[in-house]
Formats: sequence, structure tokens, C-alpha cells
Amino acid sequence: MEIIKRGFLEGERALFQAKDLRIEETIFDNGESPLKHSKNIELYNSSFRWKYPLWYSSDIHLKECVLFEMARAGIWYTSGISMENVIIEAPKAFRRSSGISLKNVNFYNAQETLWSCSDIEMEKVNARGDYFAMNSRNMKISELELVGNYGFDGCENLEISNSRLITKDAFWNCNNVIVKDSYICGEYFGWNSSNVVLENCTVESLQGLCYIQGLKMINCRLINTTLSFEYSEVDAEINGHIDSVKNPSSGKIHAGSIGELIMEEDRVDTSATTIETDE
Repeated sequence: MEIIKRGFLEGERALFQAKDLRIEETIFDNGESPLKHSKNIELYNSSFRWKYPLWYSSDIHLKECVLFEMARAGIWYTSGISMENVIIEAPKAFRRSSGISLKNVNFYNAQETLWSCSDIEMEKVNARGDYFAMNSRNMKISELELVGNYGFDGCENLEISNSRLITKDAFWNCNNVIVKDSYICGEYFGWNSSNVVLENCTVESLQGLCYIQGLKMINCRLINTTLSFEYSEVDAEINGHIDSVKNPSSGKIHAGSIGELIMEEDRVDTSATTIETDE
């Protein structure tokens, strides 16, 4: 494998179609698409300062690298990419890519990042930005800290554990979602989704958990959560108090107590849902 060390590369397509390279302590400066159509590339302690660094690439590994703010739309149409201890300042970092492994990665502007991607593993990732991971599938995530609205819209086959998500309108239009041992804060959580499982989670959400087909909650807490479960098919075991429940379509809800229970016979079949409290 050829080695490039302490390079300073400028100009469009500086290493176009490069393959079998180990790149160390190198700066990719002014010039678009420096590694477009590259294959089998290892990058260590290197940085990208301009647009579109890794498009149509495959078998890419980055460690201790930085994508600066202008390295926008950085990784599109790429397969088989891993990142460890990487800082990404730029938005729209991943699009229509697959086989993605992220460990100790910080997205300081994660707006429109990880769109329409597949087969993703994430561990100890921090992200700030709206519309994170829209329309992606086959994701396994642990220790994610996300701040930004509309996270995970339209996702499929998603597992999240030990994470903290501050995101309004999260998990809309999803199918097959499992979230364990996590904290979620955001209005209108989970609308129009199916097959959603929450286990050992704390959720804070105005009008959350509505319009869901196949919602299962195991040993969860709902804090400051009002008008929950509207038109949802639900099997929920809630520890403690629920501020209010409104018109679930069917299933069973067990809670310590419920502040306000709204069951309107002209809108739902009230006999299709069993409500139990410890009071």
C-alpha cells in the first residue's frame, strides 16, 4: 500500500480514482472532490477543508480526522466506510451510502445528515442538527446524543440503546423501531409509525405516542407527557403517573396513575382498550 504523509493537496479531484493508499497527516485544501471514485483508502490524522471529499468511494477508513465546515456533502454514494475519533463540522455529511461504521464521531452540524443510508452501526456519537438520519434503514446505535428536531423520520429496522435524544417530531413514519434504556424529549413523538418497542425508557412529549400501530412499552416512564396514545394500538406498562391519555384505538395501558383520561365514544371504540392503574 502506497503511503502519502504530510501532504498538502489542492485543486479539483486531487486524488481522483486513487486506490490502495495510506494517507497520514495530510491536508486536502481548496478543491472539490479530492477522493472521488477512490477505493481502499486509509486516512489518519488528516483533514478535509473543501466540498465533496468522498463521493462514489468504497472501503474507506478514517481515524483521528476532521471534516471542516466547508467539507459539505462529504460522503455521498459511498459504501464500506468506517470512522473513529472523527470531527465533522459540515452539514449533509452522508447521503445514499451503505456499510457505515461510526465510533466516537462528533457531528457539530448534523443537518440533513445520514439521509437514505443503510446498514449503519454507531457507537458514542454526538450530533446536533435537524432531520438526522431521514429515510435510513438497518441501523444499530448505542450511546447516541442527539439534539435537533425531526430525527429518524421514515426509518426502518432501527435499534437504539443507552442514548439521549432531544428531538421534536422524532421517529415519524417509521417501521420496526426498538429503543432501550434511553431518554427521549420532544413533542409529537412517533406519529404514523408501526412496530415500535420502548423498554426501560423515559419519555417527555406533548401529544406523543399517537397514531402508532403496534406500540409496546415495557417498564417506561412518561414525564410531562399529555394527550398521549391518541389513535394508537398500544400495550404499555408505565411506571408512575401519566398526565393525560386520549382516545387510544385499542390495547392495554397500565400505569401508576392517570391525571386525565379522555375516552370519546364517538371517536373510538372505548371497549377495545383496557386501562388499569395502581390507584
